[in-house]
Amino acid sequence: MSIIFNEKTKEFHLYNKEISYIFNIMPNSQLGHLYFGKNVKHRDSFEHLFQVEARALTACVFEGDLTFSLEHVKQEYPSYGTTDFREPAFEILQGNGSRITDFKYKSNHIFKGKKKLKGLPATYVENYDEATTLEITLFDDLINAELILSYTIFENYPIITRSARYKNYGNDEIYLTGCMSLSLDLPSDEYEMVQLSGAWSRERYITERKLKPGIQSIYSARGASSANHNPFIALKSLNADEFQGEVYGFSLVYSGNFKAQVEVDAYSVARVTIGINPFGFQWKLDKEEEFQTPEAVLVYSNKGLNYMSQSYHELYRTRLARGQWRDKVRPILVNNWEATYFDFNEDKILNIAKTGKQLGMELFVLDDGWFGKRNDDTTSLGDWVVDKNKLPNGISNLASEIEKMGLKFGLWFEPEMVSKVSELYKNHPDWIISTPNRRVSHGRNQLVLDFSRTDVVDYIYNKMSEILTQSSISYVKWDMNRNITEAFSAKLSAKRQGEVMHRYILGVYDLYERLISKFPDILFESCASGGGRFDAGMLYYAPQAWTSDDTDAVERLKIQYGTSMVYPISCMGAHVSAVPNHQAKRITSLDTRGNVAYFGALGYELDLNKLNDNEKLKIKKQIEFYKKYREIIQKGIFYRLSSPFENDVNYISWMIISKDKNTVIVGRYRILNKPNPGYERLRLVGLDNNKLYKIISTGDKYYGDELMNIGLLINDNFTGFNENFGEIEDGDFNSQIFVLTVDN
Repeated sequence: MSIIFNEKTKEFHLYNKEISYIFNIMPNSQLGHLYFGKNVKHRDSFEHLFQVEARALTACVFEGDLTFSLEHVKQEYPSYGTTDFREPAFEILQGNGSRITDFKYKSNHIFKGKKKLKGLPATYVENYDEATTLEITLFDDLINAELILSYTIFENYPIITRSARYKNYGNDEIYLTGCMSLSLDLPSDEYEMVQLSGAWSRERYITERKLKPGIQSIYSARGASSANHNPFIALKSLNADEFQGEVYGFSLVYSGNFKAQVEVDAYSVARVTIGINPFGFQWKLDKEEEFQTPEAVLVYSNKGLNYMSQSYHELYRTRLARGQWRDKVRPILVNNWEATYFDFNEDKILNIAKTGKQLGMELFVLDDGWFGKRNDDTTSLGDWVVDKNKLPNGISNLASEIEKMGLKFGLWFEPEMVSKVSELYKNHPDWIISTPNRRVSHGRNQLVLDFSRTDVVDYIYNKMSEILTQSSISYVKWDMNRNITEAFSAKLSAKRQGEVMHRYILGVYDLYERLISKFPDILFESCASGGGRFDAGMLYYAPQAWTSDDTDAVERLKIQYGTSMVYPISCMGAHVSAVPNHQAKRITSLDTRGNVAYFGALGYELDLNKLNDNEKLKIKKQIEFYKKYREIIQKGIFYRLSSPFENDVNYISWMIISKDKNTVIVGRYRILNKPNPGYERLRLVGLDNNKLYKIISTGDKYYGDELMNIGLLINDNFTGFNENFGEIEDGDFNSQIFVLTVDN
């Protein structure tokens, strides 16, 4: 087993060939943290790592011992108020008003494999030898409550997952007012914090900042993980970059309100916490009731950010995503949204699908507007009945006609929402999230259904199940276009209103679980106004996500680059759309739009029947290219080479290499053209030094060490003698794809 407990020194050592994680039971029977990082040899004792000494103006745990203060030791899952004055990992409000606790070590259990988390998404194993789990039971005798900390170390990844479970054995109710999934005290603050932040249409931009004394954090209080901040942070050493240096990654497998925080204390200790946002959260535990926190996934890399990302990619692609679509390549789709918006009929849809089939596409997706009286965004959400004015023969017949063409059929839903102008709202106005006697805020002319209520989830499940049963549907796009305001449930008591946000996302997970269990052949794609709920929790149910509503190729370079910090290429929906782009109004070439969209799950979102013959031919060739290489694109090893977030950057590049290192696909993008520039070389990474690689487009051959140390010679600039002067492909927003294969 890869977890050792030394009963004599009361130390735990979790290890594999890459990492070690070491902690101990302290003199007060709480848990202290000793080390997390590169693998170290096991020894009989790590006691020398536990440092205590007397300091001035310090509150101490034991009378007469001036050395042991929780303020000055690194801990595993700290509480507040018993000599530690930093923000805690958890807090429990008791009947007498106290928030002081004392959870002491009681026992531990080490076993092969990994347990499921009840009602929550989490990583998993397919055989017991893939991971080892440690469960530590702590107990507070005064309030008669149990706290179980769970640690799983994967055998083949530099990864540890953590979560916490609380249970009340006492007769009195208690309230969790904060319960993070992990806390980690690092002995230095010499790191930069990396976060993925933005807003609608510019999600997951990379932001970096040097740690400073005090608190730096990101969070969501919107009821969803949000487009503003992603539930992930990394700490990288000051000398680290994409290819070298220490990096710690922290990702939360959760889709609701979260908080990720680093607190730097007066002694340069960096305390990292991540979990459910305690703001507005309060969970009542009656006798025998339990609460399980979401799972947090820690990655350690001593080879820079790329290796951290590759570890997340492989784990999330193969041990978080589930079902038959986990290992299948994603179908190339055409979606009608930007082609028609709400203005369509059956003939228009069938004509787009027919052209899509001729160009080599595999799936047609009917987006918003097919139900109720949905001719704009003011009406009909919740009324999941086909609009016979648009589709007189119904969804079932439309799906059948499209399948006769040789395409699969997909359908859009927004299950969590209701329009005020709808039969559902008319019949069940109490089913929305709203606070009694308060004004109800509006967003996109819709309201949020109270998914903390089982009866609401049951109703939506039955409606969706009916449609999916009656029609041949291979794909569902699950949208969510509004965040939660006036958080209150008519079904919950006053003492449980702090549970609404978490119960809501549990309801979403429950609906997903029921649908994928009944319809295992359907590919679910999660969407939330684009990337507003693009998180690890969603990947457990929907192995593909709509990366952003912004389909502009230049903006997508930033969005997809940032998203790749944590999430695998296979899960990123990436579409070619019309120009001028509907979000950025930018005109980019069809080649560049395709060259960006290749690095994701490729799709098209434009009226194919408005294209000229030359454009259709280009799309046909794009699809042929993608089909040839998508197995590598979606399952290969992804490297970021040059970042769009660096100052004055004009060139962005990335690459994917097959696991046998025999095929390489490089994307290189130039934002603005520059007249008569110098020569450029693009260094590749991850190749086999001794293999001879051939560039498919030119036939030129180079050894792997040459491509990595000298680089690809780039020559695509305007020097005054370009034969194709004036073509859009040779101007701004240019791009190139290089395919290299091992020459036998």
